[in-house]
Amino acid sequence: MANAASSPALKTAFQQHLEQSREHLHRLEQVFNEVGVRPTGEHCPAMAGLIEEGEEIISTPADAMVRDAALIAAAQRVEHYEMAGYGAVRTYAKELGYKNAEKLLQQTLDEEGAADKKLTSLAEGGLLKTGINQKAKA
Repeated sequence: MANAASSPALKTAFQQHLEQSREHLHRLEQVFNEVGVRPTGEHCPAMAGLIEEGEEIISTPADAMVRDAALIAAAQRVEHYEMAGYGAVRTYAKELGYKNAEKLLQQTLDEEGAADKKLTSLAEGGLLKTGINQKAKA
């Protein structure tokens, strides 16, 4: 998505979140170690569908700002799905007494929420309403 974005701020947001996602993976490894489970890398059809949606947006000819607005929408759908998953697993960790896992998952959940808010800010443009959505509308 970073390569497909035309807005420099959107490119940067995607690149920064990719770096964060690498840290999320590291945290998940710590969580698995704490609970004594080996990750299996299960295939998730829902996430695959969300990724496919993003790929369709990238490959569809469109005005640059319209594509950027669509990329934001696709990325936010992924973020919301991730937040639902991290929130549920964080709650399970809390209920089962895995304090460090709970803390690590909450940190990731907070970062996913911040990424979602950043995308909203880029789309809406704050109080001046000069964001990507307004540029796409024009």
